[in-house]
Amino acid sequence: MLHTLRRVFAPPIFPDDEDKTRSAYYINAVALFSALAVLALIPARVLMLKIGLTDTSNLILLGIIVSLGIAWVTMRAGAVRLAGYITIGMVWLGSTLLAFTGSGLRGSGFISYFVVILLAGLLVGARAAVGIAILSIFSSFGLAQMESVGRLVDPVDPPFDIAVETTILFALSAFIIWLIITSLRNALRATTANAKQLESSNKDLSELRNVLETRIQERTASLEKRASQLQTVSSLARAIASVQDPSVLLPNIARLVSEQFSFYHTGIFLLDESRSKAVLQAASSEGGQRMLAREHQLPLDSESIVGYVTSRGEPRIALDVGTDAVYFNNPDLSDTRSEIALPLRVSGKVIGALDVQSTQTNAFSEEDVEVLSTLADQIAIAIENARLFGDAQKALAESRSTFEKYIQQEWSNFVQQVRHTGFTFDGKQIVALDNSSKPEQPRAVVQTGSLVLEKGKASSTVSIPIKLRGQILGVLDIRSKKGPRDWSREEIMLLEAAAERAALALENARLLENAQRRAARERTIGEISSRIGSASDFNSILRATVEEMGRRIGAAEVIFEIEATASRDGGEN
Repeated sequence: MLHTLRRVFAPPIFPDDEDKTRSAYYINAVALFSALAVLALIPARVLMLKIGLTDTSNLILLGIIVSLGIAWVTMRAGAVRLAGYITIGMVWLGSTLLAFTGSGLRGSGFISYFVVILLAGLLVGARAAVGIAILSIFSSFGLAQMESVGRLVDPVDPPFDIAVETTILFALSAFIIWLIITSLRNALRATTANAKQLESSNKDLSELRNVLETRIQERTASLEKRASQLQTVSSLARAIASVQDPSVLLPNIARLVSEQFSFYHTGIFLLDESRSKAVLQAASSEGGQRMLAREHQLPLDSESIVGYVTSRGEPRIALDVGTDAVYFNNPDLSDTRSEIALPLRVSGKVIGALDVQSTQTNAFSEEDVEVLSTLADQIAIAIENARLFGDAQKALAESRSTFEKYIQQEWSNFVQQVRHTGFTFDGKQIVALDNSSKPEQPRAVVQTGSLVLEKGKASSTVSIPIKLRGQILGVLDIRSKKGPRDWSREEIMLLEAAAERAALALENARLLENAQRRAARERTIGEISSRIGSASDFNSILRATVEEMGRRIGAAEVIFEIEATASRDGGEN
């Protein structure tokens, strides 16, 4: 029952409007309390003051109760502000009627204006309180005018009646003041709580801002470090790409990695031919140089970080070498506190490892692993390119040597077959040279393979080698008939161009003559084969072979004899 009453008479709550909920609470409290107080006042007036129930003042009080009920119902329906105006208006109207029908300016009706003004300020707001105060002032002048002309029937109520009504008014005033003070305290508490919450929120925001600033700084530093590392990788890639000699490339890589990334030690290991050991090929630290001197190598197993990486083909990090079970304690690198090794791969095949060591613990992050992995790929490509370049250079040198030997042999054979190996022109006629008439100067040209002038600025002779793909085929010797002279650059260029064209023409002539000889040889072989093939019996074949060979070779005796030889098992063939 009590729970039902509380639910019925409890003020409504409006979740979306805190001010409306607070006004509803005050209207509910004032309406119920005032209605109960006025309802208690009516029996007291009837029983104690002997005022009839149908007396005008009691009817006015009943009207006030009804208006409070209407205001309460309106408030429950959600029209809180309208309920406040109804409450204030009806109470003020009731107080005015009591004043005009009662004791005038000295009665309880007029005194109740004070209560109504407080009530207006509490329920509706300051403007309503000012409005009620203005109406009350006009009403007071009206009461004064009526009293002055004697229109009020009983301008002064009995003292006991005034005391009872004043008590009720004081109680209402005290309740309303209590509500106002409670409202102010609640507002103060809410303000204090909001201030504390705001202060806490500001503190949280400040801490969050500091955390965000720290994170931004860390992220910015990380990005700057990453950009610097990538730029370093790019510059390293350009630097190592320009070196093709492995003996120079690997030490340069180790030195540049240590310098650019500020590492204590950088080592490069390559697998041996048996792929059973990783051999140190280059190092940047003093300890690494001692390791190179003793040809340091590690087996491909899990007993060392390099061995682990080269055997499994995956990176390995030791952020604290004192706690890493795989770390190999190297006396030459006693200052190492953290180490990372990355595989060097070419076409998915591990060819070695890049080993980097630092004097600080936890020196390598995930970003460092990514950057160093990119660098390891670049190093592997550079090593492979250097190896391929070396192989290409070696193959080229072998090919060049073979070709030079071939050219030399072919020209030696060709020179033996030609009638004349040189000619001279004296301005009038062309004369063939023999070995006894060849000058001494061209011999130096053959040895040096470059243009030869006599000593001094002026020279009577200039010798230019006739070269074909690095091989000296001959010498172009020019002598001045007027004695020593200065040979101009244009003359030298003309002679060199003529020597170059002569070399190409001689080579083409040699190739053509060789082709013609080969064709003649093939034609002769074809004819011999045809002649022999036309014979049908054993003797005819022998006769045809001997005859054709003798005719083709000339001035030679040809013997063609079939002999029976004993086989290994004693039989005859």
